[in-house]
Amino acid sequence: MEKVFATAKEKMNKTLLNLDSEFAAIRAGRANPAVLDKISVEYYGVPTPINQLASVSVTEARILTIQPWDKKALKDIEKAIQASDLGINPQNDGTVIRLTFPPLTEERRKQIVKDVKALAENARTAVRQIRRDCNDKLKTMKKNAEITEDDLKYGETEVQKITDDFVAKIEKAAADKEKEILEM
Repeated sequence: MEKVFATAKEKMNKTLLNLDSEFAAIRAGRANPAVLDKISVEYYGVPTPINQLASVSVTEARILTIQPWDKKALKDIEKAIQASDLGINPQNDGTVIRLTFPPLTEERRKQIVKDVKALAENARTAVRQIRRDCNDKLKTMKKNAEITEDDLKYGETEVQKITDDFVAKIEKAAADKEKEILEM
C-alpha cells in the first residue's frame, strides 16, 4: 500500500513540476530566460535549444541578452526567435541579441491569466486522474485479498489527503503566477 502512496506522490510531483515549467515559459511583462526554452535553432542541421548555443541573461527588468558562443549562430538564433510565437523583435548588434519585453496591456494580462487558469485546471485534472488510478489499484489489491476492507478505506483516505495537498500546491502556484502577471 505504501508503494501506491509513493507512486501517487511521485506522479503528482511530476505534474506540479510540469506546471511550474509551463508557468515559467509564460511571458509576464518582465524578462525571463525560460520563455526561450521552447525555441530551437537550426544549428549545423540539428535543432538545438538556444540555451545550448549561447549564454542568456537578464540585463534589466525587461531586457534579455543572448550572447552566442559561436558568432556564426547569431543570425540563426535571430531567425528562430522571429519565427517563434514570442511576439518580440530581436535587436542584433553583431555580438549579442537583445530582446526588449514591452509592458503588457490590460487586455493581454487578462488573456494570460485565463491561460494560467486553464493550465492549472489541466494540472488539477491530471492529479485527479492519478488519484483515480491509485484508488483502482487499491480496489484491485482488495479484490485479490492483498489488503482488508479497513486497509482499503485507509488507503483511499490517504490518497485523498495526498491529492488535496497537491491541488493546494497547484492553486498556490496559479495564484502566484496570476499575481505576477497582474502587477503593473
